[in-house]
Amino acid sequence: MGAHHDDKHDAPDGHGRALRLGIGGPVGSGKTALVAALCRSLGPSMRLGVVTNDIYTTEDADFLRRAGVLDPDRILAVQTGCCPHTAIRDDIAANLDAVETLEERFGPLDLVIVESGGDNLTATFSRGLADSQIFVLDVSGGDKVPRKGGPGVTTADLLVVNKTDLAPMVGADLTVMSRDAGAVRDGRPVLFTSIREDGGAHGVAEWVSGVVDSWHHHGHLHDGEVVP
Repeated sequence: MGAHHDDKHDAPDGHGRALRLGIGGPVGSGKTALVAALCRSLGPSMRLGVVTNDIYTTEDADFLRRAGVLDPDRILAVQTGCCPHTAIRDDIAANLDAVETLEERFGPLDLVIVESGGDNLTATFSRGLADSQIFVLDVSGGDKVPRKGGPGVTTADLLVVNKTDLAPMVGADLTVMSRDAGAVRDGRPVLFTSIREDGGAHGVAEWVSGVVDSWHHHGHLHDGEVVP
């Protein structure tokens, strides 16, 4: 199980509730692996909860529970029964209920991660559900994906390009991906990672830590960024 030191934490101040972090991206890009990595890196110092979304199964939640990255009771599964976009953007009630259930059971929490079901480049989270958003691509989709844009790629607070270790095998040029992502994202950050090689996704975890700290102690967020 992930380590949790609830007795050593003061209650979060600032907003008085957990930061809600949405993680979206296409099927197979590594969303669940990123959630697991963040739990490994942040679990020892933060009180976490996770909500997963699958259309008809609880597969992602089951994967996280088997991985032992977090107390299994802190992982809730939402079965959307519909397009993943609907549950994170349009009819967010089931996800909000799951987030609130975690906070009632274990609160106060520092961070609740909401993982979307497998979606496409147009997926975004309602700001009524997620305070900050990460969108995950992987290099096996090809180096042309970032320049295609789409709301997920262009507007997420952080774009993560995963599976960099596969770039030579699929002929993807990471320099091109970085250049094109920068061109469509208007200065918003982009991080390249290989969760296979860095099981804690430490660069992403550091970014998330900064956003959580801003949420609880420095007032508020603007476009997912720290505002003093």
